[in-house]
Amino acid sequence: MRNTSVFWNETFHLAMQALRANKVRAILTMLGVIIGSACIVLVVTVSLAGKRYIISEIEGVGSNLVLAEMINPGTSENLVLADQVTPGDLQAVEQDIPQVQHAAGTNDLRMSVTVSGQVHPISLVGVTEEFNAVRQLVAVQGRYFDEDDMMSRSKVCLVTEQLATSMFPDHDPVGKDLTIGELHFTVIGVFRERVGTFGETEITPESVIVPFDLIKDYTGTDYFKSFYAQADDAEDVPLVTQRVAEVLVSRHRPGARYRVWNLTSILEAAHNISRALTVLLILIAMIALTISGIGIMNIMLVTVTERTREIGIRKAIGAPRDAILYQFLAEAVLISGTGALVGIAIGVLIPVTTNILLRLPVVADFLNDVMGAATEVNVPISWASVVLAFFVSCSTGLVFGYLPANRAAKLQPTESLRYE
Repeated sequence: MRNTSVFWNETFHLAMQALRANKVRAILTMLGVIIGSACIVLVVTVSLAGKRYIISEIEGVGSNLVLAEMINPGTSENLVLADQVTPGDLQAVEQDIPQVQHAAGTNDLRMSVTVSGQVHPISLVGVTEEFNAVRQLVAVQGRYFDEDDMMSRSKVCLVTEQLATSMFPDHDPVGKDLTIGELHFTVIGVFRERVGTFGETEITPESVIVPFDLIKDYTGTDYFKSFYAQADDAEDVPLVTQRVAEVLVSRHRPGARYRVWNLTSILEAAHNISRALTVLLILIAMIALTISGIGIMNIMLVTVTERTREIGIRKAIGAPRDAILYQFLAEAVLISGTGALVGIAIGVLIPVTTNILLRLPVVADFLNDVMGAATEVNVPISWASVVLAFFVSCSTGLVFGYLPANRAAKLQPTESLRYE
């Protein structure tokens, strides 16, 4: 009976000898496998990084948020002030929907402010007490409103970073006075959005936020243009969306129409896009591996032809058919396996190096300035993609190496020995 360990040791020893004898050919054959396996790792890495970035951006705005607003009928005859979303609606949502963690409303006015003889157009935004808990604004200087500011209707405000730079280029804006229309405010802080919303919310680069009651006193109107309800958990968002719509409809006349929506659909769309891109890019990587497999098969066929006499000699001295078959399969697997390891090393090294560079203070500060990212940027590595790349690459060598190996095993000793 054949000694299995000795047989396999001899098989791989002969395969290694054959590859060493043709190093350049073996390396060139590996290139396709290296590229394909590196592509699989990088494709999944890029997909995960993109998915994580998109989801973090959406969650930064508020993945658990439910938004509501009155639908303007478009004609002044049909516009009824009583249809507007009011603080009473906010209170009803907080009391009647247990799954709501925070609720807030805003109202904004387009105005202008004069500083040092220069007029700056602004958006004056009145916000309720829990607005910051919902939107998670970042106070880069000074502070946010406290409970006393809200209760006492203090004439204080926060300005955006852009406004602070344009209005007070050489001074600290905190503590400075602003005159907006007939109102006088003291700047207590400079803020920015945790995640930019590209002007799709009431917060713009030219926003000044103040307590809501000041806007109410100034305009004489007690309603919200924008309304937010934050669910306790992401799973409660669909229920909260439905319940908020029900509360608004029940508290207003039958003809009033409201738009109530959430960001869950955007999150789901991000997941779907990420999955579709991952599948597409992996298919491209598979095509690269298939091409490299064809290259392995062609080279192995040439190798079988060149080594016909060697195969004939081995068979003449008693080498069985499966010994020849496994030797050539071992050569194909060694080429694809080694190429896979090199490709995987490249695929892992790139994100590792990228993460090291992203942690450098200069790069981190640049990203914070350009992207407005307060959190640390990290490129994830999918170890599942590493296993997948190695398995697929080795399988490619095995599948495409079988035809040449089988042809070598079927050669007849007498015909092989006569081959020149």
